[in-house]
Amino acid sequence: MSSAPPETAPQAAAHSRYILTLLTVMSALAFMDRQILSVLIEPVKLEFGLSDLQIGLITGLGFAITFGLLGVPLGRLADRCERRSLIAWCRGLGGLLAALGAASVGFWSLMFTRSGAALSDAGSTPGSMSMLADLYPPAQRSRAMSVFGTGGSIGALLALLLGSWLAENYGWRVTVVVAGAGSLLMALVLVLTVREPLRQATAAHASPAAGVRQPGAVAAIWAEPVTRWLVIGVAFTLLAAYSFGAWNIALMVRHHGLSLQQAGWISGASAISSITGSLVSGALTDRMVHRDLRWQMGVPLVGLVLSLLSGVAYLLLPAGTLPIATVLMVLFAFFLPWWAAPSYAAISIVTPNQRRATANSMVLLAGAIVGNGLGPILTGWLSDVLNASLGGDGLRYAMLGMVSMILVGIFAFFRAMQAYPQAYRNAHSSSNALQPPRG
Repeated sequence: MSSAPPETAPQAAAHSRYILTLLTVMSALAFMDRQILSVLIEPVKLEFGLSDLQIGLITGLGFAITFGLLGVPLGRLADRCERRSLIAWCRGLGGLLAALGAASVGFWSLMFTRSGAALSDAGSTPGSMSMLADLYPPAQRSRAMSVFGTGGSIGALLALLLGSWLAENYGWRVTVVVAGAGSLLMALVLVLTVREPLRQATAAHASPAAGVRQPGAVAAIWAEPVTRWLVIGVAFTLLAAYSFGAWNIALMVRHHGLSLQQAGWISGASAISSITGSLVSGALTDRMVHRDLRWQMGVPLVGLVLSLLSGVAYLLLPAGTLPIATVLMVLFAFFLPWWAAPSYAAISIVTPNQRRATANSMVLLAGAIVGNGLGPILTGWLSDVLNASLGGDGLRYAMLGMVSMILVGIFAFFRAMQAYPQAYRNAHSSSNALQPPRG
């Protein structure tokens, strides 16, 4: 690759914003593909004669298993190779597999093509976060991560609105082709328009002395209290989040007597609230850490407490209280994503750049297996168990039990908050890039 002339500061800032926007768009399209089958359940189930369990395996456990196999290896690869090419290949191949879903003839072929979403996320999200950490200084990083984090909510909204419109007018096969083709196109745009950013080294993370045996990347990341507690906290937070997201439309229909269309509109409002909450958390964190370093983990902690309170209140409401239920659900969606941007920014700050993508992949892996893989299945099983004694109200209490898992997340983020100031000082003890605030 030929060397380009050095950029001026405004040019560099504009290029960083362009990369952030492009990576966010790619994340949104990938998440649309990941969520699209939830919109297409009924026509797919009818055509192939699938059971609810088979649908759950395709949408939940199948994704989790594929991500579990690929997540950390691809994260480590992102720490060693050109991230731009890895992101493009994984997003492109994931989109191609998704589009091939239009040729599915049954359960196994559909499940295989759905693995493209896991390949796309496992190979691209850690590398994207690593690139953003090199493009934005720590003082702006939570805000940048919050913009990137909106990709998931935007993708869910696209699946709900665009996906349902495409399915109704052109059928489910055309819908999956469109979802996959978007990712394939954006992968090409990334290759043609983006340069690989230079990896920013931290003085405190200098190479070890010759002959000193160092732990492997995964072991070293787990040994750091901040990243260890973040992995645990994110796993239980997403256990609650994915359980709620997978079953909430069914709850609104069963408990509040809504139509699917009404439930869909309220879910769309929640997705918009989630986008707003993600952006607010990033801006708030970058502002608050100048007062006290602990706010890097304190903002997620506040968000989890408020989401737990609003989520529990929502699930305890009696039937027919739709206005209050809608407000509480929107509040739950607003506060729940407060963990994401500050957490990934914290990982980029306390983890050496040669391990950032691996650390991100470990957090994502915990969320994929515990949250996306087990959450919806456990909720359905618990609902069946409780229905026998609660007269058909088992789903509400099953969801209440899963949302209560945020309590474990709160404890884990509290421990991460305690450990963060020292981890920050260790990472920047030999660097004057930032003047640490008090705390």
